[in-house]
Amino acid sequence: MPDEKLEALRARLREYGSCLIAYSGGVDSVFLAVVAHQTLGERALAVIADSPSLPRQELAEALELGRRFGFPVRVVRTREFENPNYLANPIDRCYFCKTELFDVLVPLARAEGFAVIVYGENASDVGDWRPGARAAAEHQVRAPLKEVGLTKSEIRALSAAMGLPTADKPQMACLSSRVPYGEAVTPEKLRMIEAAEAVLRGLGFRDVRVRHHELPGAAPEARALPTPVSAETAGRRPGPALARIEVGPDELPRFLADGVALRVAEALKQIGYAHVTVDLQGYRRGSLNEGTPAAGPGRKPVG
Repeated sequence: MPDEKLEALRARLREYGSCLIAYSGGVDSVFLAVVAHQTLGERALAVIADSPSLPRQELAEALELGRRFGFPVRVVRTREFENPNYLANPIDRCYFCKTELFDVLVPLARAEGFAVIVYGENASDVGDWRPGARAAAEHQVRAPLKEVGLTKSEIRALSAAMGLPTADKPQMACLSSRVPYGEAVTPEKLRMIEAAEAVLRGLGFRDVRVRHHELPGAAPEARALPTPVSAETAGRRPGPALARIEVGPDELPRFLADGVALRVAEALKQIGYAHVTVDLQGYRRGSLNEGTPAAGPGRKPVG
């Protein structure tokens, strides 16, 4: 069945004639970029959006995958951090991020003659909390993986058969997903989160999230930013924060043994966290969505 769906995907891409791929370096977009390049050659172009929400390591790996597998990748700069609606971090923050992305990609596709813009939503994403899908619909962006019924597990299996190193790559959401809804997203917070997660990955932990929680008691000018948030106020230094660490449940015993937790806590305090905790439930997708509409019945929130 996956092989039949792969052929259906190739047929769908040929129907497009040419496509511009919204590329992130994750499991789905790498698979889509490789298949599109195999099918369409130079009539397929992968484009990755660079902003403070993209970890530097993820950008480097995404570009290296393009070089390794021979598909072209272009980097464009997006400006969601100039949008007060994004900075205020509402529950549909992803809508504003994807709107900015597609606002950049649509004129690029038109200028360079690409017939269709595609992105990596797959059949397993149906029913998830994905405000970005609304932005895709508004910009007529296609989701060929979903259209041919490819699920996440099938994409991983096909990726493995094709020799793609992303076949078993953990889920990866943008750094802004580590900030609770209603607490402002700022570049400085994301730099702290990125540095903190790098500490954990440097110790060999695979499924990693560092959730960034504002703490009470800061001076008014250092607290979570007011609403509406502006680009000017977004540059303000964040107030005291707590890091809530999530690692994979199977990795928790190692985290809690041999003084590892203490070493991590000391490193994160050097980064700027006032307090460091570990979530004993371990990493789970969308833990910041718990208790919000994003965690409604049947939904599998991302992040």
